[in-house]
Amino acid sequence: MAKILVVDDEAPIMDVLSYNLKRAGYEVVMAWDGEQALTLARRELPDLIILDLMLPKLDGLEVCRTLRRERDVPIIMLTARDEEIDRVVGLELGADDYVVKPFSVRELLARVKNVLRRLAPRPPAGPGELLRTGALEVDVSRHQARVGDTPLELTALEFELLRVLATQPERVFSREQLLEQVWGYAYRDDLRVVDAVVKRLRAKLRQAAPEGEYVVTVRSVGYKLSGVGE
Repeated sequence: MAKILVVDDEAPIMDVLSYNLKRAGYEVVMAWDGEQALTLARRELPDLIILDLMLPKLDGLEVCRTLRRERDVPIIMLTARDEEIDRVVGLELGADDYVVKPFSVRELLARVKNVLRRLAPRPPAGPGELLRTGALEVDVSRHQARVGDTPLELTALEFELLRVLATQPERVFSREQLLEQVWGYAYRDDLRVVDAVVKRLRAKLRQAAPEGEYVVTVRSVGYKLSGVGE
């Protein structure tokens, strides 16, 4: 049973989320402000956090920033329709996904399921599970990646994005294709979630290999993994 920490200061939303998550078979822990969220995240070690951006004491962006420095826990943000800039910042800070209020409970549960799916243990590695592009090596079974001798500290979402790109180096993936293969959604009206995670992945690759550029943008098409960092 996965444990989910829900963080929001609105009682009606907390009631709806708690009821439906428990009904779906999840264990639920609730926090009503940012400080309590950090305390419970450290004590309860949830498998997933549903995090509102607008919180008392400590806002959701600061909570996300702090948690991402401490551990790789998936985070789904809850945002209002007018919080577009904060939404992008949250994704760049390390959130995995977001849901806009008012939201569909069915949609949120689907997002939760997809995020947790990436954390599920993989079957034993096959012959093609060690992926190499230039000096970049992706070990799928061990969930590890490195550039030369430098290991990459990736979140589960960043690793999955890199794995998909590394399966076919030099192939250009559209953002829609990446959304479907990495996030598990056939359609989404806002594709900036893909751009934000690509930006995070690219920054970590550049830090490990400043002289190269592994994730390449193909204008008006999408992204590809290149061996130019070799």
